[in-house]
Amino acid sequence: MSSADSASTWTRPRSTPDRPPARATVAALLVSHDGARWLPAVLDGLAAQDHRPDRVVAVDTGSRDHSVDLLSSALGPGAVQTASGSTSYPAAVRQGVEQAGDCEWIWLLHDDSNPDPGALAALLAAAEDHPDADVLGPKLREWPSLRRLLELGVTISGTGRRETGLERGEYDQGQHDDVRRVLAVNTAGMLVRRSLLDRLGGFDDQLPVFGNDLDFGWRAAASGHTTLIVPQAVVFHAEAAHRGVRRTHLTGRHTHYAERRAALFVLLANCRRGTLPFLWLRLLLGTFARVTGLLVTRRVGPALDELAALVSLYTHPREILRGRRERQELHTGDPAVVRGLLAPWWVPYRHGLDLVSDLAAALTNQAQDVAERRRSARVAAEGGARAVRVEEDTLAEDSGIVVRFVTNPVALAVALFLVLAAVGARDVLGSVAGGALSPPPASVADWWRLHLEAWHPLGTGTTLPAPAYLLPFGLAGTLLLGSADAVVTALMYLAVPLALWGSWRFLRVVGHLLDPRGAPRWVLAWGAGTYALVPVVSGAWGAGHFGTVAVAALLPWLAHAALGFADPVADRRWRAAWRTGVLLALGAAFTPMAWFGLLLLGLVVLGAGAAVSRRTMTDRTVWGPPLLAVGLVPVLLAPWWIPLLLRGAGAGLVLEAGGLPMPRVDGVGLLLGRLVDAGAPWWLGLVLLVLALAALVPRSTRVPVLVCWLVALVATIGAATLGRVTVSLPATDTRASSSIFVLLVQGALVVAVVVAAQGVSGRVPRPGRPPSRFLVLPLALAAAVLPALGLGWFVATAGDRPEPDDAGIPAYMTQNALLADANGVLVLRGSVDDGLTWSVHRGDGVTLGEDEILALSPEDTALSEDLRMITSQPSPDLVADLAGRGIEYVLLPAPADGRVASVLDATGGLLQASAENRQTRAWQVETEPPADAVSGPGSWLRVALLLLQGGALLVALVLCGPTRREEVR
Repeated sequence: MSSADSASTWTRPRSTPDRPPARATVAALLVSHDGARWLPAVLDGLAAQDHRPDRVVAVDTGSRDHSVDLLSSALGPGAVQTASGSTSYPAAVRQGVEQAGDCEWIWLLHDDSNPDPGALAALLAAAEDHPDADVLGPKLREWPSLRRLLELGVTISGTGRRETGLERGEYDQGQHDDVRRVLAVNTAGMLVRRSLLDRLGGFDDQLPVFGNDLDFGWRAAASGHTTLIVPQAVVFHAEAAHRGVRRTHLTGRHTHYAERRAALFVLLANCRRGTLPFLWLRLLLGTFARVTGLLVTRRVGPALDELAALVSLYTHPREILRGRRERQELHTGDPAVVRGLLAPWWVPYRHGLDLVSDLAAALTNQAQDVAERRRSARVAAEGGARAVRVEEDTLAEDSGIVVRFVTNPVALAVALFLVLAAVGARDVLGSVAGGALSPPPASVADWWRLHLEAWHPLGTGTTLPAPAYLLPFGLAGTLLLGSADAVVTALMYLAVPLALWGSWRFLRVVGHLLDPRGAPRWVLAWGAGTYALVPVVSGAWGAGHFGTVAVAALLPWLAHAALGFADPVADRRWRAAWRTGVLLALGAAFTPMAWFGLLLLGLVVLGAGAAVSRRTMTDRTVWGPPLLAVGLVPVLLAPWWIPLLLRGAGAGLVLEAGGLPMPRVDGVGLLLGRLVDAGAPWWLGLVLLVLALAALVPRSTRVPVLVCWLVALVATIGAATLGRVTVSLPATDTRASSSIFVLLVQGALVVAVVVAAQGVSGRVPRPGRPPSRFLVLPLALAAAVLPALGLGWFVATAGDRPEPDDAGIPAYMTQNALLADANGVLVLRGSVDDGLTWSVHRGDGVTLGEDEILALSPEDTALSEDLRMITSQPSPDLVADLAGRGIEYVLLPAPADGRVASVLDATGGLLQASAENRQTRAWQVETEPPADAVSGPGSWLRVALLLLQGGALLVALVLCGPTRREEVR
């Protein structure tokens, strides 16, 4: 701002005191660095002072603009000192003070601080009225707004926050115009006695730019000196360094880092000795809390600056100790006075409450804005003829939610659907095991242990990684107070409502893409309800295939996030990429084929997009987000995928969560949405297939319906290819999992019917003769009964879930196995004629998560050979080997083969043990197993992969959130 501009934008308030102050010698010290944009107005303000300084000295620290020329022309060459660009503010002040000569006061000014004409006179008048004052500071107002208050003295809180005592954006109305004592004043306009500067050694070199005013004021108060704020003196401050408008060698590009490090140093160097350990720990924990809060609000840069400031200072404790030693010699004042000048202890907590209330208010206002925009869009789309109905809807909203709910048939239908779905899922409120679903462990801590450890004491010990879904299960279980049963129950019980909610959101957006008015609510309700029943009627829910159930509930949310790839704003497309990647990784944790299937679908979509508009696909912000979403999945699942591949168990990547074998899906089951025999009658799926074929008839929606059928075709090809893959595992042979393709086909068919129904209802105005009502009415009737029949079947057959397998192990053996991992029970099943199989029971048995580790673990061929010899040519040495493998009991469940039992009875080293019935035989190994029988080594690779996963997950979750642009004060 030039001097001419400054004179035309405001009238300077005259702050001349009632009586002229006694003559005091004052030297004005102006420090500049690349301040040519502000210096003309600052020099004019300095020249217009009612009380002229006796001497003006300027120190320029390596300006690259014409600041030196401006200073020399206004003050004379002899009044301008130059220094290098790396000169700190404390060093520049010392250099200027040496040139100021013998004077009583030093008046400090910045090149971006414009003093009011009466500023110096008011400061000197206050100094005369308060002879004990050694430091005086003016009222700082924002430049160029001129009326907004910046500071009237400052202090510091226990967390290192600079406290001004002002409200955000507060304007100057004379409400703070009392002269009072403060901890510190800003160096922009500070009037300080020359003798105090000499005694305290000036400003600390450890604070090159920020925080030196707080530190100097704290040291002055600790040595018994007084600092006053004089509101009658006004200085306008641009705060160029704080706002990042001006960057120097000392601040660099990370202003927040420099400010935060300075605040931490001021606190630790000046606090009382007794509070230093507590403050050290508080700042450490507080920094991590601040970093977390900044990351949650997607302010990655300030978060890294916070952490870097803490690390930089805490790794150099000698700087703090040296600063404390220097200050100890000056602490001659009353400590109680200093404590009274610091910010109260409760100020940080008040700021936290303000942040929470501001966030709640912002979310409320956002929700109101969204509702208002939707209402306005509905009015504009429906036109004047329907505006009356919209106004009636508005009045109904204002009259009460209950009235609107009772009078809305769609809302009643959805509520009835949810109630019946809750009734149908009642069976999981008790036992949550059975079929492919193993019993959950006793505590979530068992899941965390499996997830973190590199060696699992299962069977004879294995290094295969735990399933990827144990991480989300562990997080959910921690929120549910450590109950593993509650996690599985919540998944199975809430799967249908979550799928309903996600489908409604996805179909609503699809409807708005076709027409601004969107699809009718009854169409959305039908589509959401039909898809929500897919995991139930397919048989996955009843057979305990919880992986398919989880992916079915997640798929609509994933599709909704992927719609963001079509957003016209690039930032939103990248945000959609992170959200889609996180949701896709969550789905792939339960069913890895979800990643492969959606990767195939994504390649087809990108290829089609390139064929339609090759120029658009050359934009990195178009093809980059989908590739980022797909590429994020292997990183987030690295602790599971990489060890599986390295240990030769890559077959786990084509399976899904749950017990073996995987459901075998043929072409008919794929189109009809049937995974296992526990599903609903096949003709229910035939109804949906016929409706989807009929959806091709309306011309107005034929193109989007064909897109849905293209998705179904891609999924069918993927299922047909995968259906030829047979996986050979030690326990059994199984087909690869095809459940994701069943879900994709059924979801695509539902979307096709919804899109066609939107067109038939007139919501997609396109040329073409509408379908005959003789075709529409029967299809509409069939569509209406489809979700009703599926829901009725679910309610009627809820109690038909299979019971969990009973291992038949005596209770005392199980209790003994819980005492130590080495107290295993070897279970032999079968007969000599049919062949014998074995398994090792440890702890409370095979629980959810452990079953998949054991299923993928290779067979212990050495133990199999030992058991073959024991049952044919037994010897005490072979029995001792069992003890070395952590086996304490041998169990032959009913019906026990008499020939095997007679051989074991005669084997030395085996003592007969009691069993639950006569047809079950048991023996105890005479040799006590060693405590470390099933112990294994750790793995640095496991640690590295877990750290990679944690860091990537944290970054992804932060970048999923909306972009926040930080306001500058």
